[in-house]
Amino acid sequence: MLSPLFSLDHFRAQLAQAPGVDSEAETAAAERNAQLTKPPGSLGRLEDLAIWYASWRGAARPMITAPQVIIFAGNHGVVQQGVSAFPGEVTSQMVANFQNGGAAINQLSKMAGARLDVHSIELDRPTQDFTQDAAMTEEELLSALQIGWNSVDPEADLVVVGEMGIGNTTPAAALACALFGGDAGEWTGRGTGVDDAGLAIKTRVVAEGVAKHGPHINDGLEALRRLGGREIAAMAGAMVAARMMRIPLILDGFICCAAAACLARLDPNSLDHAVAGHQSAEGAHAALLKHLGKPPFLTLDLRLGEGSGAALAIQILRGAVACHSGMATFAEAGVSDG
Repeated sequence: MLSPLFSLDHFRAQLAQAPGVDSEAETAAAERNAQLTKPPGSLGRLEDLAIWYASWRGAARPMITAPQVIIFAGNHGVVQQGVSAFPGEVTSQMVANFQNGGAAINQLSKMAGARLDVHSIELDRPTQDFTQDAAMTEEELLSALQIGWNSVDPEADLVVVGEMGIGNTTPAAALACALFGGDAGEWTGRGTGVDDAGLAIKTRVVAEGVAKHGPHINDGLEALRRLGGREIAAMAGAMVAARMMRIPLILDGFICCAAAACLARLDPNSLDHAVAGHQSAEGAHAALLKHLGKPPFLTLDLRLGEGSGAALAIQILRGAVACHSGMATFAEAGVSDG
């Protein structure tokens, strides 16, 4: 188990000393890939994914047997400004749906053979409206990071993090705008389906938040504190916990990647253990993935959140690893390699 987080500086220090790949396993996996019964490169990105996965698991011939999907839920003060098509109480209603097995993520997790965990984070106490004040205090941010930090099962061999939080594409857009620049309108989309008037409100709120807090943001954690949310912070905490335990990570949609972007601002190598499961229909997700340097597995116009796209992408990574570890080499199969 990982030691508790004592402060935000402790979290920064943990990330700074996070482990890298197992270079011996990476080399051995690459050598094995070159000997498999197929033309070189014929499995395309699946080959690179398998070698990447092996390098983090420390095994030349790994298997995926214990994936974990972790969903975090939080509420946001900016919802009161009309940035979402749904009221804030839907967050807790959807959490109940997760717990009763009725959501899309339940079905996709089951299909992937993944354990599903759901963490509600103070749903009765939304973050502050970031156009008025910082979304969280340092203590609140640390508490949310700790929830994510503690959520990762050390026995997991693959992790997906997702979220539920009405209005949370607004803080995600504000984070992306603050971290990467540009106009608020470039980063702000319709989320769950706001109309033109709602989109105008949402864009204004993002612009006001970034204008208020941008001059005070000196790293990714301060961006997260000022403009983020509890569930976004918890995802970031889980991402770093997975890295500390060398557990590969599949990123989900726009909101998940906004959490990841905060880590990338802290350390450009912080997401080396992560791949992007999909590119969502939220317009700015493609730009965010480009900034993160993460090409997606899938582009299916998903915009649900919940970790749904990443959970679906578990199957792609499973296929890559199954081919790599299960195929015979030319020598084993008695096939001439030319």
